[in-house]
Amino acid sequence: MAAVLSSALATGDGARSVDPGEAGRAQQMVQAQGSGDSIRENVLIQSRDASGDHRFVDDPELREAAGDLVAELRRTPGAVRDVGSPLVAHGGRWVSQDGRSGLITFEVAGNEGQFKAHYTAAVKAVKQVQERHPRVRLAQAGDHSLSEAVNDGIKDDLKRAETASLPLTLLLVAFGSLIAAGIPLLLSATTVAAAFGLLQLVSQWVPFNSAASAIVLLIGMAVGIDYSLFYLRRVREERAAGHGVREALRITARTSGHAVVASGLTVMVCMTGLLFTGVDVFKGLTAGTVLVVGLAVLGSVTVLPALLAALGDRVDKARIPWLGRRRIAAKESHLWRRVARAVVRRPVAAGATAAVALLLMTLPALGIRLQDAAVTAGLPPGVSTTVDAATAMQQEFPGSATAARVVFDRADGTSADTPEVREAIDGLHEQAAVGRGALREPITVVPVGDATVVRVPLEGAVTDPVANRALATLRDQVLPSTLGTVRGVDYAVAGKTAMPHDFAKQVNSRTPIVFAFILGLAFLLLAVTFRSWTIPPASILLNLLSIGAAHGVLTLVFQDGNLESLLGFNSYGGVVSWLPLFMFIILFGLSMDYHIFILSRIRERWLAGTEPREAIVGGIAASAGVVSSAALIMTGVFTVFMTLSAIEYKMLGLGMALAILIDATVVRGVLLPAAMSLLGERAWSRRTGSIARAPSAEPSRVAGAWRRPRVRQAQPVQRRSSALNG
Repeated sequence: MAAVLSSALATGDGARSVDPGEAGRAQQMVQAQGSGDSIRENVLIQSRDASGDHRFVDDPELREAAGDLVAELRRTPGAVRDVGSPLVAHGGRWVSQDGRSGLITFEVAGNEGQFKAHYTAAVKAVKQVQERHPRVRLAQAGDHSLSEAVNDGIKDDLKRAETASLPLTLLLVAFGSLIAAGIPLLLSATTVAAAFGLLQLVSQWVPFNSAASAIVLLIGMAVGIDYSLFYLRRVREERAAGHGVREALRITARTSGHAVVASGLTVMVCMTGLLFTGVDVFKGLTAGTVLVVGLAVLGSVTVLPALLAALGDRVDKARIPWLGRRRIAAKESHLWRRVARAVVRRPVAAGATAAVALLLMTLPALGIRLQDAAVTAGLPPGVSTTVDAATAMQQEFPGSATAARVVFDRADGTSADTPEVREAIDGLHEQAAVGRGALREPITVVPVGDATVVRVPLEGAVTDPVANRALATLRDQVLPSTLGTVRGVDYAVAGKTAMPHDFAKQVNSRTPIVFAFILGLAFLLLAVTFRSWTIPPASILLNLLSIGAAHGVLTLVFQDGNLESLLGFNSYGGVVSWLPLFMFIILFGLSMDYHIFILSRIRERWLAGTEPREAIVGGIAASAGVVSSAALIMTGVFTVFMTLSAIEYKMLGLGMALAILIDATVVRGVLLPAAMSLLGERAWSRRTGSIARAPSAEPSRVAGAWRRPRVRQAQPVQRRSSALNG
């Protein structure tokens, strides 16, 4: 409750993120003016009759509609400025190459307090002209309208994610009773609410955008349900063993409670790896994920045991007919026992087969092409009229709705509007006129305080390789030969091509550091947790196999365009640049849930004196069932992403759901017991000494991997309790 109410302490708009690289520098140059940003809108004008030859210069209806719109915009009192159209001087710049379409461009005038009213007046003017010219199509898209379309899509996606009913259905199957299923849902809901309350406060210092909200929401639901499932399952096991409620809770706190804390800390610390990228938007995402996972851990070891103590045996009331009794019994999984036993008998064959299968799934990832989706590719057709307008505009006027923004000012703080600068801008027009190459028209110029913003449309599909080459031409050739020749002028390029390009460049340059941090951290955490030097490298390799397989399928589906109709997306030939790194980090953390839980159950039996092969089989049988249920729930939660509209969310949903499913079945059910069987006693023993354990009378002959434990004669060997038994 305190965390939720803490949001009331947040005042103001919160911290603003700054884009990385040159795009971020251009952003800061505009913000330094303190007079607002340059917001430009565009209106495409073309005939609705696609069959006729309606050329703009010859069609009186098109020209009349253009003149009407220009007049209507100018009648809005101070709402717009710098109106460009085919009817002004150099009007050919506002006519498409085939001559069939025209473009009206205008700047929304006024400061931030006036913006909303001025923008509304401009939109109203466009609608009024459209009503007067029903045979002409007027399609608007620009800076604010496209941002609004993206934000509306995010809001709709969040509502859909919040109301998704799939996790509830899976919970009922996993827990077997309505009351038991309701506890994790209550814990997850309160965890997410508390996290968002604290985020409102944290966002005063750390930038947090709405795009990260869906990720934080679903991760909070997933880990909250996972931790509850582990905890409740262990309580049921101890109750079935004859312990009272309080004793069962004490044992669970020492075992599964420690596993929850260890896995939660692993997720949180792994997420801090995103901070090494130096990207502002990742700071908010890291803060949100760390908060929601930390609160889920806190609730699991405090609120959850308190609820279970208060409910006692009533937690299993309201059973589901024909299902509840079997689920509530919390018995070992016969299926996974048989699988584990078959694997430890032939660990090389089973492990090699599974590893080869995952490696084959990974192969497509070798050709992965990291490319952010353009606004016109991020949402499927028909979802947003503004995005559809931008798509049509892109065909007739490439880059006009998503133009590069060249920001320049003078080092001495005086106005940048000088004869030398105007001459340099004329050079940009000349470059655009030569062969319709990398630069396109209409190039527009507008002052922002003492600085100036020049919009330069670029060829290509905004974020594709063609657009990136055009951006390089603008930055490295055109601007140095034009604005670069004016003494005392500083310039930088931003825009919807420059920002994702600079973002990907910085993330890719920092990725090796992030990988080294995560892998090194995982090694240390596993070494400390299990007091072993052999388990960490084996565990890291297993995690990489499942993550690699997920990336391969992601490439095959989204980059190569498979399953487009089923998943409701249009492939743009790439995978979002930040996704592989983010998936690597979050999956490495989440997979530790299952890994630590299963290994701790195996180690618990080994410490009790069980023969190593039987310890593996028993640990898998006792834990694989609950791990499968937890993975099914988490997979269902992330499957919600695949139903959302934005292609980035669909990619994230498929990749995460598939990786978790593979991790909990193929990796933990086959590869893990195979690896443990091959490691034998080396899995638990350090070179500096072995962990004391009870003796076993049964020697093992599994490929010579296990050694008979030595029985010390000088003193009795007592059972040692494990610090972490899930």
